[in-house]
Amino acid sequence: MVCLPWLAWAPLLWLCLFTLSIQAQPDPLTGQIFIHDPSTIVQDQGTYYVFGTKPGIAVRASTNLVEWHGEPPVFAHPPKWTLTVAPRFDGYFWAPDIIHQQGRFFLYYSVSAWGKQTSAIGLATSPTLDHTATNYAWTDAGMVIQSTNGSPYNTIDPSVMRDADGSLWLAFGSYWEGIFLTALDATTGLRAATNAPVYHLAWNDSIEAACLMRHGTNYYLFMDWGQCCRGTNSTYEVRVGRAQAITGPYFDQEGSDLAAGGGSRFLGNDGRYIGPGHIGILEARGSEWISYHTYDANFQGRSRLYIRKLDWTADGWPVAGQAIGPGN
Repeated sequence: MVCLPWLAWAPLLWLCLFTLSIQAQPDPLTGQIFIHDPSTIVQDQGTYYVFGTKPGIAVRASTNLVEWHGEPPVFAHPPKWTLTVAPRFDGYFWAPDIIHQQGRFFLYYSVSAWGKQTSAIGLATSPTLDHTATNYAWTDAGMVIQSTNGSPYNTIDPSVMRDADGSLWLAFGSYWEGIFLTALDATTGLRAATNAPVYHLAWNDSIEAACLMRHGTNYYLFMDWGQCCRGTNSTYEVRVGRAQAITGPYFDQEGSDLAAGGGSRFLGNDGRYIGPGHIGILEARGSEWISYHTYDANFQGRSRLYIRKLDWTADGWPVAGQAIGPGN
């Protein structure tokens, strides 16, 4: 047996303690936190809501952004039109997004099947998100935009954003030619016109899950590169670029055009939390926050909700900050 001096053991001991600290860190969120492709978090009458991929569309709610509980799904049965536009679609809605607009909540959702380009984005509206309220009712407004075999885009993963002038925009896309953008009618929530321009924003050979936001005078596009839905084998990571106009062009920190494959790395694996994806932006508690899902190695790679503060560098680039918790 060889007795090594203390200094020789110190690096190994530090590594062990660091690993244990990661595995033992307390969960920042509690309750019904398992959700996939979470929407933007919105608030209604003092309660926060997030929506996610699931038959009928999953719903979670919280009064403090930390403790979450389950709510009834949006749809008891899929709207009839959804069963005709996407072969093999079975009511398993993907990647919803939501915004409060002119006294109603506009909920956008994806209709598709795995690996298919025959897809559509639909819209449902409700005056409230409180399922116990007498006026609670989701009204399906039908299809917003559709893709078919041979389209330049795949119409899934909607991300809705209201600009400072009140205009409403929808980013979307998955694989194929990448991420696209089109204008919405601010009153109906549907596409501004059937022939409204579609702008190409970003491309990568494995890209999806767009999220648009405005900070100051710049626009920022977050998107995922890599593979989802494989638990701890998922390779999702979040990339970002910015533009001076919502329609682009968007460039990363190195000056590369996102439409030509550029994108600065914003968020990747963090200890037990693997494959972050589906960024949403929330203003609450006097700060900006990002929400997303991540595959938790401590729970067999299940997809769970995570919320972190959104910070900014001096030259205007977003940085993922501290996880939300009871004290912040």
